[in-house]
Amino acid sequence: MAETVGDYVLQRLRDWDVEHVFAYPGDGINGIVAAFGKADNRPRFVQARHEEMAAFQAVGYAKFSGRVGVCMATSGPGAIHLLNGLYDAKLDHVPVVAIVGQTARSAMGGSYQQEVDLQVLFKDVASEYLVEVNVAEQLPNAIDRAFRIALAERAPTAVIIPSDLQEEKYTPPKHAFKNVPSSPPSVVWPDVRPSDRDIARAAEILNSGQRVAILIGQGARGAAAEVREVADILGAGVAKALLGKDVLPDDLPYVTGAIGLLGTRPSYELMRDCDTLLIVGSNFPYTQFLPEFGQARAVQIDIDGSMIGMRYPTEVNLVGDARETLAALLGQLHRRDDRSWRDTVEVNVARWWETMEKQAMVSAEPVNPMRVVWELSARIPANAIVTADSGSAANWYARDLKMRGEMRGSLSGTLATMGPGVPYAIGAKFACPDRPVIALVGDGAMQMNGMAELITIAHYQKLWQDRRCVVCVFHNNDLNQVTWELRAMGGAPKFEESQSIPDLPYAEVARLLGFEALTIDDPDDLGAAWDWALAADGPVLLDVLCDPEVPPIPPHATFEQARSAAEAVLKGDPEAWHLVVQGVKTKIQEALPHRGR
Repeated sequence: MAETVGDYVLQRLRDWDVEHVFAYPGDGINGIVAAFGKADNRPRFVQARHEEMAAFQAVGYAKFSGRVGVCMATSGPGAIHLLNGLYDAKLDHVPVVAIVGQTARSAMGGSYQQEVDLQVLFKDVASEYLVEVNVAEQLPNAIDRAFRIALAERAPTAVIIPSDLQEEKYTPPKHAFKNVPSSPPSVVWPDVRPSDRDIARAAEILNSGQRVAILIGQGARGAAAEVREVADILGAGVAKALLGKDVLPDDLPYVTGAIGLLGTRPSYELMRDCDTLLIVGSNFPYTQFLPEFGQARAVQIDIDGSMIGMRYPTEVNLVGDARETLAALLGQLHRRDDRSWRDTVEVNVARWWETMEKQAMVSAEPVNPMRVVWELSARIPANAIVTADSGSAANWYARDLKMRGEMRGSLSGTLATMGPGVPYAIGAKFACPDRPVIALVGDGAMQMNGMAELITIAHYQKLWQDRRCVVCVFHNNDLNQVTWELRAMGGAPKFEESQSIPDLPYAEVARLLGFEALTIDDPDDLGAAWDWALAADGPVLLDVLCDPEVPPIPPHATFEQARSAAEAVLKGDPEAWHLVVQGVKTKIQEALPHRGR
């Protein structure tokens, strides 16, 4: 049988060592779907419940595997559904290739069924590379460029293939005018480091500082050992942007945790009091959480020159690989003998973790959501992967979960979209099938799409060596993060019609799908519930009935935010008295006596 374009597409994916394609079928990709059948499902067609979820799964796979994630959808509505997941990849700088069907070439321009101008639709999200393949000879170059550019730019790319072309015989490009061949699928990246002159300039700034702060993001992941060494030499504290939460473990006494609205008090104090700032692999956008402009001399390291020097007035911008650049810097840094700054940072960190424990143990009605993650943190395997959804669940992930060992974790960092918690977990299981995965998800995200993707987990669990995939639902019947934003930022009381969501028995739903499941309404049962879930030999759902009035108060809440929350109460918030009580009980823990070091 002659090889079709659809057959060739899958062959080229295999050449790129693609093992999974996260997808949903439709007649716009029938030619490629048929090719999966002929190729004995190599690469594996992973069927999501919705194209947006397929894109999120590809993003999760890419984040946790370090490889390109591949998603696929039909023309028209299927292509449209991919967009949110692809924007998540774009804003978090993740390599994803989308393969998209299109109406037959003979029907284009005729207002045909499911005909959408995909060039316009994908122009922004796949701005680094977008191509429509209209003759077989455009392959393999189009697919190869999509992969190489996705890797080089850490961005989503898209290849559009009309449905009729997929079924035609594949003919390779010729050695001829206006034919564009390609080379074997491979990329060898060079070691990129700045000049010795710029390294020396950066070292001078860092050596002259008395109170050095380091901010790391996901771009520092390959340089964890070097970050530790730099911090040790300079006596620095290290704060982590949310996407860099898993770069360094939280059991290092000088690691202050997350920074920003979801961040910790030690990170806030680190930035408030430092005189020197080193930013490594982070594009953290919220300048109000960085030192006051002009307060600190600053150096930034990033592999992407287009993203450097944007957030703070840095004196030296080093464009290069974080590991290579820090290794070069280490030879010119002077060990700081005065450790008083480091001692202050470590005291602040130790006090903070005591405060977090106290806040997690504050009583609530019925369960304090902080305690859910605190109890997990004490038990989680050192090789686990944690995904979190957007919303108040992200607060507890950011503040209460202690990273240690080889743990990994991520969420939708920059787009902060609802819905990726469960599909990220699925992507993580395909990326690392021998590791346990835990998804921390609010009930709003579960109702949006998480429950549907439980079907996907149940369907594919047999493929994973370690079948543990735990979905923990923060069940409070409230779109909680927005409720608190209304109160703290707008002084508006909770608007029930917008914020309250239907009450559902998530554990019962999960059991129907073959999950082991528990409903927890007593905080003293949380430890045993996590022990049970983490010892399971298959997927588990924990349905935790949480108090929506436990406030995600920033550790550095402003007077304006406190005043706005008070105004919300005075305007008749339906849970006014309860939210005041919970807020006071939580915040007062910061002022109570702490254990000594």
